[in-house]
Amino acid sequence: MKIGKNVNSHMKNWKLKLIGSLFPLLFICGCYNPKTNIDSVEKKETSPGITIHELKQHVAFLASDSLKGRKPGTKGGQQAAEYIKNEISKLDLELLGNNGFQFFDVVTSVILGENNKLSFSGFTGTVGEDFIPFGFSKNDSITGEVVFSGYGFDVKTDSISWNDYSGLDVTGKWVMVLRGDPEDNPHGEFAEHSSLRKKAMVARDKGAAGILFVSGVTFDENDDLIELYYDQSQTGSGIPVLHIKRSVADVLLRKKNYTIKSLESNLIQERVSQSFVMNKIVTVVTDLIQKRVRTQNVLAMLPGTDPALIEEFIVIGAHYDHLGFGGSHSGSLRPDSLAIHNGADDNASGVAAIIEIMEELSFSRQYVKRSVLFIAFGAEESGLLGSKYFTKNSLVDLNQIKLMINLDMVGRMNPDTKSLIVGGTGTGAGLSDFLKTNLQNSDLDVSFSSEGYGPSDHSSFYVEDIPVLFFFSGSHQDYHTPEDDSYKINYAGLKYISEIVYDVVVDVANHSDNFVFQEAGPKEQSGGRRRFKVTLGILPDYTYHESPGLRVDGVLDGRPAKKAGMTKGDIITAIDGEMVGDIYDYMYRLEKLKAGQKISVDVLRDGKKIVLSVDL
Repeated sequence: MKIGKNVNSHMKNWKLKLIGSLFPLLFICGCYNPKTNIDSVEKKETSPGITIHELKQHVAFLASDSLKGRKPGTKGGQQAAEYIKNEISKLDLELLGNNGFQFFDVVTSVILGENNKLSFSGFTGTVGEDFIPFGFSKNDSITGEVVFSGYGFDVKTDSISWNDYSGLDVTGKWVMVLRGDPEDNPHGEFAEHSSLRKKAMVARDKGAAGILFVSGVTFDENDDLIELYYDQSQTGSGIPVLHIKRSVADVLLRKKNYTIKSLESNLIQERVSQSFVMNKIVTVVTDLIQKRVRTQNVLAMLPGTDPALIEEFIVIGAHYDHLGFGGSHSGSLRPDSLAIHNGADDNASGVAAIIEIMEELSFSRQYVKRSVLFIAFGAEESGLLGSKYFTKNSLVDLNQIKLMINLDMVGRMNPDTKSLIVGGTGTGAGLSDFLKTNLQNSDLDVSFSSEGYGPSDHSSFYVEDIPVLFFFSGSHQDYHTPEDDSYKINYAGLKYISEIVYDVVVDVANHSDNFVFQEAGPKEQSGGRRRFKVTLGILPDYTYHESPGLRVDGVLDGRPAKKAGMTKGDIITAIDGEMVGDIYDYMYRLEKLKAGQKISVDVLRDGKKIVLSVDL
């Protein structure tokens, strides 16, 4: 393993002698019991050199049961952040933000308020038994007539022509819609039109005051109400959205001599829309309360030694949060069981590594010309929220960040193959060749990926035109399960990766030139069922919730939005006069567009409305 080639030879010899004196500690197995209490973890003393002993102690603390999975906003999550700050504070670094913390709020759940109501003709429903609002429902109080609108489709494609709103005026009315579709096939031709969110947007576009979803017998024989939950992608739908029981719907249908069972059966068999006015007046009040918690990033800086380069930064980061006790909608791959998800590899391993790397850098600070910014990100598992918050509220000039290095899941290197994955190598001009030269003396099997976007915090920097590197030792069957425990970490492999990243940081910190940013792959997540015929060529801000609309994180050169004059920071509020309230609205509008169209796009720029004409 080579040492950073820009470090003076006498410094190299000093480090080698020091590490040699610690050699017996480096290869002791000493498997840590994941059930050990924090208080029993041996207190460590900071010493120069990246050691297995210290890596173990960091991971043991962060992945202990006592921290209960480090979920944002919990005591365990706060203890993890305090531990990281305390370790970094020993290194004589400059703590940034609020004494090393950058606080931000995260919506973790949505709960029922006291005023939810569903009533009609002397009937008053009980929330949680007869009805329940969806997590993306708008809070409102509306009284209106009810219209049955089949499956809630308005679809015209080469293979489907189905409009449940044909001949109906639903303006200001409640629309009752069946869940699912007549095929009930996740790979069928109706599948992409069957999401609850999409049906709610269709109803809203038709002028409906709100939508009442109901489950047919074929769709759900037990007729269970949906679970009220929140995820970070949810924002207001613009209308109240409820799920009601079949028994409630059947009472509303009684005078029409229909039941939900008969209507669903007819729609499945006949494949013909069946919609009608029900001549019933319904009053609904929706009252949802978002629960917010405060969490934080942990930040510190090692100032560079070169006056000409001290205001240029290398960021080294890793997220410290995890899934808590798991459960439904948590991201756990065991959603049916509640158990502590310790997240030893994901990502106590990355945090342990960057603490040790910064420790080594602090002892070698006289040889580091550029400044190094340490960030332990919060709320990564909730949608990269910590890194996103930092890039939107940076404590340094983003233009002066010359490289971001992210470590996520670096603790399970296969000892036989010694494989390592490095992403983002194409995001800076010359970065790939630089890295290959840097790693040429290692005996690792390194796989390189040029693309800068991925499911971790480096993506938040890549979309800001900052070169990135992402170090990852590979996935495994314990990922996002309660079995990701500290005794399964390959500490020798973690040490090896940490040393490699240390060398990269030192070499970049002393490199004569910067790696000029270049795009390497998309700046947004790909995949899923959506296949858009056209795109505007923008980078959406998936976390923007400050006002109705979709914030533009970036505009790609040569694409329709750029040619029309759209700029980063614009907030798209409408496409061809149709409201865009969030990312879901945007994607829904996009699906309907075709190549060759000329569309209008309403944007807010510095608080002023601008209408752009976009040629697709």
